Amino acid sequence: MFRDREDAALQLAQRLKSRALTDPLVLGIPRGGVVTAAVLARELGAELDVVLSRKLRAPHQPELAIGAIGEDGEVYLNSFAREIPGTTDDYVRMERENQMAEIERRRRLFRAVKPPSPVAGRSVIVTDDGIATGSTMLAALHVLNALKPRESIVAVPVAPPEALERFRPLCAHVECLLAPRYFAAVGQFYDDFRQIEDDEVVRLLRDFQLARSA
Repeated sequence: MFRDREDAALQLAQRLKSRALTDPLVLGIPRGGVVTAAVLARELGAELDVVLSRKLRAPHQPELAIGAIGEDGEVYLNSFAREIPGTTDDYVRMERENQMAEIERRRRLFRAVKPPSPVAGRSVIVTDDGIATGSTMLAALHVLNALKPRESIVAVPVAPPEALERFRPLCAHVECLLAPRYFAAVGQFYDDFRQIEDDEVVRLLRDFQLARSA
């Protein structure tokens, strides 16, 4: 169990401090992942930014991810997606449009305080506060790898083993503190798993920018 996202991120940072990194950049998946990313970036002396990807919700089961979409617009469906009743081509197209609209809203909001960081040739750590299916992380890695980093590293506090296996082929290293076989939801591994709002992400990005330029 973790006390909160900062506690989890501090433990992750200890695992990563011995790794040689080239001009490191930490990318958080909003919203909760940006809290984790800010702590990692601070502890590792790295730059902080966001990567925008969204899960695609199952019909009538919005908590279940049938896949994800990256800010490049590419859709990645889970292997079981078509087995879910109602997951038609028309539904996937509609859900893609909904999530792209949210990605665009967040892009305008977050990029107003933090222009996108260069990625090419750098050690890039992608993080979230936890992983359930791995779909959103998978989409984020596809977006990231198209930008030609020196290496992609996934660092998360908790994820089920089968989710970790989904993206190992897409990154140089995976750092995960807990990989429980019995997994219901990310929040079950935190004492404090409060909702993170957009204004907190904006504040974290702005404060980090100001601290690095001071």
